[in-house]
Amino acid sequence: MSNTDNRWRTVDIVVAAVLGVAFGVVFWAWGLLYNGPADAIPLPARTLLYGIWLLPAVLGALVIRKPGAALFTETVAALVSVAFGTAWGWTLVLQGPLEGLGAELVFALFAYRVYRLPVVALAGGVAGLVAALYDVIYWYPGNSWASFGIPYLAITAASSVVIAGFGGWALTRALVNTGALDRFPAGRERAAV
Repeated sequence: MSNTDNRWRTVDIVVAAVLGVAFGVVFWAWGLLYNGPADAIPLPARTLLYGIWLLPAVLGALVIRKPGAALFTETVAALVSVAFGTAWGWTLVLQGPLEGLGAELVFALFAYRVYRLPVVALAGGVAGLVAALYDVIYWYPGNSWASFGIPYLAITAASSVVIAGFGGWALTRALVNTGALDRFPAGRERAAV
């Protein structure tokens, strides 16, 4: 990929922002569920539902396929959810970008050239690990690592592999099949097949 291929076009910025805003609204609603009816599920088991919060990082990278896409999309989603009001408040201003960086790191390790399912699942899992590590350190510092921290990390990572990784992959494939992504590398893959 040449340097010009890494430049963001206006359409890249707009689409990444729209994805981020849409997921910010989803985050807000998901937070109501997570701290409402799902609150009946004790932690760390409740983190089986956590992967939804990492989906914009993976989806943004899959659609845009340029450096910074995971970080940008996840950050916008976090900021929008903060604007709507969440139980976690302003802590998401830091946590959102950290989660985006977790996914970004994986795509960077593959030089932003490999977007196959194993890499996408790994990106979701790493983003989940970053998120869980932040949670355990910031929100649950007094809990035992053996009985709480390690299971929290493992369950969150597994949820993120499935929901953000496999879910992001499936959502991208669905969007590609509609033709909505024809102006993006993911959409051009469909045309080539």
